[in-house]
Amino acid sequence: MTIFALSSGPGLSGVAIIRISGPESALVLKNITGKELPKPRVATLRKINNINTSGLIDEGIILWFPGPESYTGEDMAEIHVHGGKAVILAVQKEISKIENCRLAEPGEFTKLAFQNGKINLLKAESIADLISAETEIQRLQATKVMQGKSSNKFNELREKLLKLLSFVEAKIDFPDEDLPEENLKKLKIESSDVLKEINKILSDQRVGEIIREGFKIAIIGPTNAGKSSLINNLSNREVAIVSEIAGTTRDVVETHLNIDGYPVIISDTAGIRDSKDEIEKKGIKLSLKKAENADLKLVVVDAKSVDLSGFLTDLLKNDALLVINKSDLIKKKLDPEIIKFNHVLISLKENLNLDVLISKIKEKLKNKFISEDDILITRERHRQHLVQCSNHLKNFLDKNDKKDFDKAAEDLRLATRHLGMIVGKVDVEEILGSIFNDFCIGK
Repeated sequence: MTIFALSSGPGLSGVAIIRISGPESALVLKNITGKELPKPRVATLRKINNINTSGLIDEGIILWFPGPESYTGEDMAEIHVHGGKAVILAVQKEISKIENCRLAEPGEFTKLAFQNGKINLLKAESIADLISAETEIQRLQATKVMQGKSSNKFNELREKLLKLLSFVEAKIDFPDEDLPEENLKKLKIESSDVLKEINKILSDQRVGEIIREGFKIAIIGPTNAGKSSLINNLSNREVAIVSEIAGTTRDVVETHLNIDGYPVIISDTAGIRDSKDEIEKKGIKLSLKKAENADLKLVVVDAKSVDLSGFLTDLLKNDALLVINKSDLIKKKLDPEIIKFNHVLISLKENLNLDVLISKIKEKLKNKFISEDDILITRERHRQHLVQCSNHLKNFLDKNDKKDFDKAAEDLRLATRHLGMIVGKVDVEEILGSIFNDFCIGK
């Protein structure tokens, strides 16, 4: 089957690129131009015609990439035409007339590249990350993964485990032959070394995932403290409705920001109070959940009535900044019990100390994005496989002490399998589907 799709993204543009991959790619070019194929990888100006009537659709550039020297590993072509909607639809309609040609599914070109051995799974995911990168730090991380340092590391650890597995299986195959004590000791040391390396990678404070997904900031606190005004101020636009009526915000309102190149997701949440309104109660529940999952909590309170008892004290325990709003109304010194928390006095109405608040947020951001290791975990999928690998290696080391080689071999196999699943060394169709469905059509 031959697939085709618009690869340059929807909308009006000077140039649109229609990508084709599969055994009929050459036939598509011949039929739509009425000429023989151009030289491989040489941009060639051709008239793009209606197949049946030879009527001119557009004039553009065509490129021919014979397999396996192409992005997908198959015969592949690109048609560069003017980016008007009518032109694109007309070209795609002509391609669909050719037998065994269909529109591509999301990520199908990159999926073919992976299946044909052109790229590994980590590189495929990094391509998706590069396309969706909104900040410089996200772009840098995606290109770092594309360069292959992470996949090389995981492959290296997998190869080490495969060698250890061969030792264990040799003992199972030849039970009458005693393995030298020196070899058994070496087996334990090397498997323990792999476990230490995996645990080191896992102790990364989730930096890679935070860079990819965005640093999550939850604005939380009691009603009418100025939470919605704060998110509007930080975003420089009206993101949330501001009202003096308590309980106006009932759902979580999110906005994406770029703060000094760092990707940030700020959430305005429902004001927390005792409420009999079922909808508001659900909003409050969502607020507390959002705060629990946030990388930083901005606990906003009203300077006139600061009460840090109950839930507010709990919120301020970890990764939190106390934001005391309406500070222009304070006429006496703050309670020492309040000052002991990491706090900042602001006034949204008078625009006071907002630069101090932003500086404190930036400080938190920079500390969270620091990583000494180049091997970054960028997806929860990678982390789960590494955790499973670590668990199986621990089990292996326990059994190794008891010389229970049959069960030990199974633990090593499972540990090796989980490392392989990160880079795509095993055939797991449902995992591939979930990964490539996140791609845009045409990639």
